[in-house]
Amino acid sequence: MSMSPRARWAVPAVVGAIVAAAFVAPPLMASASSDDLPDVTPEQLVTDVAKAPDQPLSGTVVYTARLGLPSLPLGDVAGASPVNLLDGSSTLRVWSDGDDRSRASLLGPTSEYSVVRDGSQAWTYSSTDDQVVHYSIPASDQARYESMQAQPQVAGDLPTPAAAARSVLNLVEQYSSVTLDAATTVAGRSAYDLVVTPKDSDTLVGHVVVSIDAKTDTPLRVQVWSTKDTKAPSMEVGFTDVTFAKPSDAVLSFTAPAGVDTKDVVVPLPAATDEPSTALPEGVTVSGTGWETVVQASGVNVAGLLAGSTDALSTVPGSKPMIGSKSGQKLLDEFGADGSDKARELDLPTLYQTLTTAVPEGRLVQTTLGSVLVTTDGRVLVGAVPGSTLQADAR
Repeated sequence: MSMSPRARWAVPAVVGAIVAAAFVAPPLMASASSDDLPDVTPEQLVTDVAKAPDQPLSGTVVYTARLGLPSLPLGDVAGASPVNLLDGSSTLRVWSDGDDRSRASLLGPTSEYSVVRDGSQAWTYSSTDDQVVHYSIPASDQARYESMQAQPQVAGDLPTPAAAARSVLNLVEQYSSVTLDAATTVAGRSAYDLVVTPKDSDTLVGHVVVSIDAKTDTPLRVQVWSTKDTKAPSMEVGFTDVTFAKPSDAVLSFTAPAGVDTKDVVVPLPAATDEPSTALPEGVTVSGTGWETVVQASGVNVAGLLAGSTDALSTVPGSKPMIGSKSGQKLLDEFGADGSDKARELDLPTLYQTLTTAVPEGRLVQTTLGSVLVTTDGRVLVGAVPGSTLQADAR
């Protein structure tokens, strides 16, 4: 995967890590298909999906989260916001030209949160906050960006079936067994159900079902089942309707609404090297493999992050090269460290206390699909494993 410029959502990293490991959901409805689809082996289907070009499309995606967590004290955070992906059902509209232009809009009852990408630029718009954030890279990085064929990652990015499927299929070859279930219908289209079952015994993931469009090899839906709940999938994101045609330029272009403030955030590309670096950031270690992988970051100033401290951001592994630069400061401003961002209205210390449980090692959150442990000595451990595994690793 190519490296890409990054900007992050305003909730500090420790809270982001807690919820990122915990996305779970009840099922969407899909009927069995009566179409006779061509025979294909599971291995061939995985290969076909990997080789398939991105398709131009537009459609509606339903994402539902049932985290099994206490009622979240979200305070003044309301409307269509990425925060709301933590709980309940969310509806998104998505459009893509199949290349480097796309739009995704998270729809609320009376509001909208949108992410628009156009090559090396991206915009987010929150109608609740009446604010646009424009992400770009320096002009001096443009040529290198194009050679890398990278795509900007923006704050509050929204989930899609294709993104979820890529995360799963990356673990197929060595760490999973793959089978085909009966054909199905998703969003009115005939699809194959590819079932990916981890070989690892310690992961909380029981199996994953990826529904793949029979004509375009595009993932239409992803269901993740937990070993802790066999009655319904614990996470699901999928199309309820989809059309494979190029959207109009008007849909893919972004124009800020009249009178709305725009914040510009310049995100430099990582330093160029002769060979892509596979080295982990200082302070990060990885144990286990495949579905049992545990990532541990040390030296994190958790209390400072929850308090919105700019200095505390420098303790997050991988962030130090950004600290001190002009563009890095703009990125820090996007975290709301100056107290002006509306995301600061979120009561982060209370949210942290609500999500986590006290354990001898520190504070733990465990869901049906993953766990996060924050230790008293400033380490954060994350994995799709039981909390007891993280506790043992932390000792």
